Amino acid sequence: MNTIMKNFLAVFIGLLLGGVVNMGLIIGGSSIIPPPAGVDVTSSESIAAAMELFTARHFIFPFLAHALGTLVGAVIAYLVAASQNLKLAYLIGALFLLGGISNVFLIPAPLWFIVLDLVAAYIPMAWLGIFIAVKLKPARVAEETG
Repeated sequence: MNTIMKNFLAVFIGLLLGGVVNMGLIIGGSSIIPPPAGVDVTSSESIAAAMELFTARHFIFPFLAHALGTLVGAVIAYLVAASQNLKLAYLIGALFLLGGISNVFLIPAPLWFIVLDLVAAYIPMAWLGIFIAVKLKPARVAEETG
């Protein structure tokens, strides 16, 4: 497989699996910390209509979803990429950040959460994903050759 195709697949798979982690935590988190009565966490309209009922604990899983989705996506992109591993992992962070910025306009949230989410859940998690992937890749290469 050529380098461009493999890099495209790295980004695609990173976004896909990062998105799966994100949605899994959003949906699964609502069973651990239930939303206020009558709120559908899969509907931005439902969340927006009931935002005043949310407390700080209701924002734990959305933050974890954004952070861990980005982390997983960056690790996957770095490990799958044929070249430009750092750039592609940071691209995952940037694309998830764009999604986070769009959420600011779609779903009202407290200012503290918006700032925390945009500052800590995307680019820093892509960096952490790169750090983890660098630790994993030498072991993976050794397994493939030995």
